[in-house]
Amino acid sequence: SLFIISLMKNFFRKVAFGIGPNEEVPSDPLNWALNQVDEIPEFSWKGKILTEKELRGHYRDWVYGDRKVLRKKYKDNKTLYKTHKDELRHKTGQKFWESLDIAIRHNEGINSKNPVLAKLWMFWGNFFAISEKDFLANYSTGPYQREIIWPNLNQSIEKMVYDVTTSWAMIHHLDNSESAGPKSATASEEWRRRKKEPATINENHGRELLELHTVSPKAGYTQEDVIQLAYIMTGWQQRWSKKNLETGNIWFNSEYHQIGKKNVLGKEYKKGKKALATVIKDLVNHPNCRDFVAERLCRYLITDEPTKEMKQPIIDAFKKSDGHIPEIHKAAIKVAFEYNDKYKKFQTPENWFIQVAKIADLKWPPSPVIMNSYVPGARPTKTQRTPERLLKNLGHHPYRAKQPNGWSDHSDDWMSPELLIRRLVFASKSRKFIKLENDNEEFYEKIINKNFDNPDKILNYTRKQTSKMRRLRDMNVLLFNHPEFLKA
Repeated sequence: SLFIISLMKNFFRKVAFGIGPNEEVPSDPLNWALNQVDEIPEFSWKGKILTEKELRGHYRDWVYGDRKVLRKKYKDNKTLYKTHKDELRHKTGQKFWESLDIAIRHNEGINSKNPVLAKLWMFWGNFFAISEKDFLANYSTGPYQREIIWPNLNQSIEKMVYDVTTSWAMIHHLDNSESAGPKSATASEEWRRRKKEPATINENHGRELLELHTVSPKAGYTQEDVIQLAYIMTGWQQRWSKKNLETGNIWFNSEYHQIGKKNVLGKEYKKGKKALATVIKDLVNHPNCRDFVAERLCRYLITDEPTKEMKQPIIDAFKKSDGHIPEIHKAAIKVAFEYNDKYKKFQTPENWFIQVAKIADLKWPPSPVIMNSYVPGARPTKTQRTPERLLKNLGHHPYRAKQPNGWSDHSDDWMSPELLIRRLVFASKSRKFIKLENDNEEFYEKIINKNFDNPDKILNYTRKQTSKMRRLRDMNVLLFNHPEFLKA
């Protein structure tokens, strides 16, 4: 087994974030990983965790205070408007909550007993991405990933997709509240004629449900399928009120729902609330959904160009288990194990950074004590804002993807000189995160031996490149950006 471990150290970085200096190297790498995906534990973060509803309340206060109060009160005085708007930002915690959520997220990868599950959680958070829009990253994307994605990691894909589709964050992100059937009850309301706002569908959510969340374009759906699915989704919206504006809970408003039967990918669906659950069941059981999920998982863990042989065990597990996510995860882990010595995947900046923090035992994330000391109304300290600023500087903030398809899993998209230089810049400044007791050569030798199949090659390289006097100062730059460290 010692021989197997010596050839499998890369696997701990491939499916998780490596082995910390105070951790034992597991003697059975595959079972170590497989045993982490059945149960969904409480988060290991020991600090305050706000609920999605609490944070949506802060979001409501921001939107209402800005739109209904400040814009009207200071419409003729831009200077006063800006001053009071900044006060409102801090009153609602706008510059803090996403950093808190990143700290909770990174802590799960670094300090929990289930780093494999944490890495897969990050995969699904990006699979069902909420892109940078309407201050969602400031208040809602983190709690959406905590309360919708995380608890579903041991449920079925069908349930995951349904919960994602009907979540407040996704409904708001893809504007489904604005979708009204042209033959719905609301279509004939007098106010629409008076305001010249006819009932029309918004295709965003229906299109993304097909393209990004289930069957993918390989299923060959048509524009008419998108329209028909958008009809099925009419009525799913935020409960709007003058007090809460668009931040009310999600409900099914039958007055906005398109009457009549709909047809998606050749199957007919009746009108009403239950049609959404029915169509999602059919979409996740479509062969192209199984293939798409397998493709994305292989691309995330193993290689940019997954083969049919790689995908097949995941597809089979999906089908056999009726989409039970732990079985899909186990199949993906086994494939990653099987191909561990054949492929090394270039890590995205965030995955790379969490790996650096775990392996090098950095003072990261900021402690619960530091984050708990934040009080809404105050300006967050520099340390309290470090998580979101650091990830922005790396070019990979997990809650701020530019498009609804999330951040790319293709290596080429992360290999530009600019993005590589950003990693070098972080590494050159990372000594402030190094614990005093770890600032010695013996520590670096220990962590390299624990995490790499060819430690001597890496150690010789770092020694060759630096003089004794500069070695510790430059070790972070050389080690963290070594080709072996950038890939897993």
